[in-house]
Amino acid sequence: MRSTIPAKTPANTAAKVPGKPAGKTSDAGLTALFLDMLAAEQGAGVNTLDAYRRDLTDFSDYLARSGANFTGADTEALRGYLSDLDTRGFKSTTVARRLSAMRHLYRFLLNERIRDDDPAAILSGPKRGRGLPKVLSISDVDRMLTRARELTETDASPSQRLRALRLYCLLEVLYATGLRVSELVSLPVSAARRDARMIVVRGKGNKERLVPLNDASRQAMADYLAAMDVIQPDKKKAAPSKWLFPSFGESGHLTRQHFARDLKELASASGLAPRLVSPHVLRHAFASHLLHNGADLRIVQTLLGHTDISTTQIYTHVVEERLKSLVRDLHPLAEKA
Repeated sequence: MRSTIPAKTPANTAAKVPGKPAGKTSDAGLTALFLDMLAAEQGAGVNTLDAYRRDLTDFSDYLARSGANFTGADTEALRGYLSDLDTRGFKSTTVARRLSAMRHLYRFLLNERIRDDDPAAILSGPKRGRGLPKVLSISDVDRMLTRARELTETDASPSQRLRALRLYCLLEVLYATGLRVSELVSLPVSAARRDARMIVVRGKGNKERLVPLNDASRQAMADYLAAMDVIQPDKKKAAPSKWLFPSFGESGHLTRQHFARDLKELASASGLAPRLVSPHVLRHAFASHLLHNGADLRIVQTLLGHTDISTTQIYTHVVEERLKSLVRDLHPLAEKA
């Protein structure tokens, strides 16, 4: 019996795709289809989708300057784009991410039979060593926590004191849990229940995980909410916010950028270089300090919400140093000074 499967669309044309409107074969249309797939099948979050959209838009603009597009570009055109990124001074990490976006796109176009080849399959990315994460020492974090606590005890205006309590609460919770900054600022107010020993965090790909709280972070949340009730009593009359760190912005909660700015100001006030401090650096500190004190890598992977253990293995330099010190100090044949 003769097959009824439509013939594949040639790679160098932008003809109608079987089962898809012709308008969908534009670069913008294909990008939208690709992002829809990432969201539906892989649970990609808003930040991930925005990053792919920016990368593919830049790629499309490059192709358009030579009259090409996604459906007609060949391997040499892709190599030309990577070379253009290098000429523009992009870091190797950025070039590698753009290449990854192209690979995912063309794999999608091949699977959807929009192309009958994958021009990105044989491309190789820039050689780069994986840099070690910036890590604050335990004493550095203690200095920041101490300074943040001092700011809550100064004779400031009620609004300034509330802001100080919020920053101290954010810092305590971040260092206690290692949350991503997007997870931290979007915590629900229910996370601050006094009897809560664990909180449910919704992370990348809309996946949930349980993260334990320590006494200091729970107390910081309780003090912050108590102060909010006293300093902003009118909020009780309005519809209560569902967010632990509410704001008047579009998202309804504190933004990542706002917290990052406050954190750098705190770093400066603590005698630390602001450029070395960010929410993500404190997440690194959480993981590194746990491993340094003997935590299992798999447990740290779970706490951080990493899908792949290889992502967590960037911290193995901490484990390696600890193992070296153990052998040096405890092995019976080790040389003693």
